[in-house]
Amino acid sequence: MTRAIPVYLEFGAKRVFAGALEWPGWCRSGKNEEQALATLETYADRYRVVAELAGLEFLAVGEGLEPAVLERLDGDATTDFGAPGAIPTADLAPMAAEDRARTAALMRACWDVLASVAADAPPTMRKGPRGGGRDRDAIVEHVLNAEIAYARRLGCPARTLDASDLSSVRAFRLELADVIAEGSAPPGDPPRSRGGRPPAEPWPPRYAARRIAWHVLDHAWEIEDKSE
Repeated sequence: MTRAIPVYLEFGAKRVFAGALEWPGWCRSGKNEEQALATLETYADRYRVVAELAGLEFLAVGEGLEPAVLERLDGDATTDFGAPGAIPTADLAPMAAEDRARTAALMRACWDVLASVAADAPPTMRKGPRGGGRDRDAIVEHVLNAEIAYARRLGCPARTLDASDLSSVRAFRLELADVIAEGSAPPGDPPRSRGGRPPAEPWPPRYAARRIAWHVLDHAWEIEDKSE
């Protein structure tokens, strides 16, 4: 049994991302369209944990997806570097209150998954074939630092956080989820230019949530894989 899942594809020169439009964070890549879609499907069971934590009905156990590709986007260097950087047309649409609440719940669930995975993982991660890769705490800190930068794209004020200060980190992340749920950022300075460059363009809330959720889960699953 299969279920149709609306998907978008982002094409770089070396990598293709497939993202489930209705499920922020469920986004995987491959060397081509077929591989990206196949990898997305193999991660359905892992994403089910997120959906269940958010209290949402997901694919039934044993149920496969039938990707319905609604949009194909041109990527750029960000795509080939390893991040989904193109904004789907669907992410430009206004978000109803129910959609905002659902998206915020999925964001919170992604952070809960990361926290649970990190708590169960050894501090030293298995390295790559050439000895590269971050250890657990460095991965967790990297995710947080990225979110601090992403928050500026949502209009949140700049800040500095210590990844070991779990209460402050949690408060910051709940604030980000609230920005999505409520549709407005807390007051603060707008993004400033750096080195004479114009400030970064703000992200639509739906895309911001998608990018944040993808990054959290990408590294949570990395920790899981390197802990085996």
